[in-house]
Amino acid sequence: MTTPDPDGLLAEQLLRLTRRVHRIQRRHLQQNDLGVTPAQSRLLRTLAHYASPPRMADLAERLEVVPRAVTTLVDGLEANGKVRRMPDPANRRVTRIELTDEGRATLRELGGARRSAAEEILAPLTEKERQVLGVLLDTLIEGDRDTRC
Repeated sequence: MTTPDPDGLLAEQLLRLTRRVHRIQRRHLQQNDLGVTPAQSRLLRTLAHYASPPRMADLAERLEVVPRAVTTLVDGLEANGKVRRMPDPANRRVTRIELTDEGRATLRELGGARRSAAEEILAPLTEKERQVLGVLLDTLIEGDRDTRC
């Protein structure tokens, strides 16, 4: 007889929740006809956090992906007019990526789609359960309790 593996069950639940979140987010993006994939929306949100246009390498590092993945995402977003490549004034070998006005408008619409998706996902929870979930998620995001300041 085997004993239950609570950590294994939690890991499976987290993976299933992650897949559900991605499915719901993808559906909301399609319903709003924003013309971006979840990965592209993540890149747009990341771009918005920079004070000045970042290098492709900076984006790859922040997104924790290989530079080639960023190139593919930027290609698609640039083709749709949401970002533009621009030369770095200090180093002609470096390309920087900046949001266009259309990209900023898409970001605003993405915010609404993300809120709708979150409302759908969190609908079964009470306000108190949502607060507890938020605390638990913050704990998981921050990592090991022994290494936190």
